[in-house]
This record gives sequence, structure tokens and C-alpha cells, in this order.
Amino acid sequence: MTVSNVSISVRRLPEPKAALALLKPVTWFPPMWAFSCGVVSAGRLEARWDALALGICVAGPLVCGASQVVNDWFDREVDAINEPDRPIPSGRVPGQWGLGLAIGWSVLALAAASLLGPTGTLATALGLLLAWAYSAPPLRLKKNGWFGNLAVGVSYESLAWVTGAAVALGGARPGWPILALALLYGVGAHGIMTLNDFKSVPGDRRMGIRSLPVQLGERRAAQVACLVMLLPQLAVLGLLAAWDAHGALAVVVAFLGVQLWLMRRFLADVTPRAAFLYSGFGVPFYVFGMMAAAVGLRLAGGGAP
Repeated sequence: MTVSNVSISVRRLPEPKAALALLKPVTWFPPMWAFSCGVVSAGRLEARWDALALGICVAGPLVCGASQVVNDWFDREVDAINEPDRPIPSGRVPGQWGLGLAIGWSVLALAAASLLGPTGTLATALGLLLAWAYSAPPLRLKKNGWFGNLAVGVSYESLAWVTGAAVALGGARPGWPILALALLYGVGAHGIMTLNDFKSVPGDRRMGIRSLPVQLGERRAAQVACLVMLLPQLAVLGLLAAWDAHGALAVVVAFLGVQLWLMRRFLADVTPRAAFLYSGFGVPFYVFGMMAAAVGLRLAGGGAP
């Protein structure tokens, strides 16, 4: 066997590091954090810790990981333009391996979720359906920034939050205050997803993906992203005030103040680099506010059904 033949045979299998890169561990944090916020907001920390740990694993490495592989598989052509060094367009995950990993990881996520009971299984199935609908034809929701970004926000934040609360409550339906917080922060995440779209505008235009920067232009898309992040947090402040959760209210106000300062700087210099910097330094304060609101609801005693 020649050296060239050996090289070809090796490339028939994915590189282990490339397969791990497809799962994008850095993206697991948002749904894991939202699941944890749901647990805290329910105020039932005496729930089975093994179930809570499994739920966090399902939300992050499994469901989110599966969604990342699905997205990379169906984005392989646009990635070849925008980011050709990614695992699939670079050939480090060759052939149909990307599709196989997407299917296999989705099945694994659903199997693990079955151990959480009917609530966890249903939530996981819905999350996986949204993940495939976001990336795969014929729906391919990501082709329109309004629908695709909303699907991700609801899946990563709202659904994970409600699932965490339901698991903590032993499968019971969470009360409306939990549902309200989960929905508001999920809608706000639409703006976070728009920030992520700024880096891929050239390839999106060529491939017909109508992200908000493509549809509206980068300046108007930046304004919309900031507004969509701001309004739900103002609604959260109103709820915390109504619940007399004054400590949490003060914390969320402080976090929102930092975001407003960073938003102003971003809107003064709307570029892909500025969007990246705002996402890296501003979004964490949005995320910290989620937990502050969850703690506030728990202390106010409003999380139980």
C-alpha cells in the first residue's frame, strides 16, 4: 500500500478533534444555563439531583450538540464560502459522516431524555424538531432571520428554562410566572442571534439566506437586535417590581445599564467586529440577568404551580 493510499483511507473517517468541533462545546452553555434558571425559579431544589444533572446534560451536550451538527451539515456550502476551515468543508469530517453524526446524536439525545419521564422526552423531541426545522429543508427556518432566530431563542432559552422547572417540580406544569420569564428571555435571545449573523453576511447573500443584516442592512439590523434584547428585559423589570422582588430588580437594572452603555457603543460603530465584541461583552450581562430574575422569582415564592 502506497503512502497516498494510506492517506486516502485515513480521510474516510472523521478526525476525532473535528468531530468534537462539530458539537461546538462553547455553545452548550446557553441551554444549560437556561435549564438551571428554570430549576432555580421553580424553588424546588430538593428535587432529585441525578435528574437535574441529566437534564443539564441533555439540554447542553446532547440536544444543543445535535443542533450544531445538524446546522453544520446543512450549512456546508455557505461555510465553504464564509468559514472554509470548518470540519465539514475542510474535509476533516468527510463524506456523509456529518449527516450520520447529526442523526445519531439526535437519537442519543432522545434516548437519554426518556430517563427524565414524559415531560423531558416531550421537551427534547420539540427541541430536536426545532433544531432540524431551523437548518434542514424544506422548512430551513434560518433562511429568514425573523423565524430562524426566534426558533433558536425559544429552543435554547424558553424551552430549556421551562423544562428545568418542570423537572424540578417532578413533572408538574410550571406556573405562569415561570412561563412568562422563560418566554421573555427566549424572545430577547432573538436579538443575540442577530448579532451572530453579522459575521456571515457575504456568504448569506450569495446563498439566499435572508438574515436580518441581509434583509434590513447592517445598521437597521443592529438597531432591531438591540431593541429586541431591551424590551423583554424591561418587561422582566415590571414583573419583578410587581412581585416585590426588589433585590433582583436592582441587580437586573444594573446589568441592563451596562448593556445600554455597550449597545450605544455598538450602534456607533456597526461592523462585524463590533457585533462580535458586543456579543462577547454585552450578552453575558443579559445572561446574568436571567439568573437574577430566577432567584427573584424563587424568593418571591411565585415559581410553584
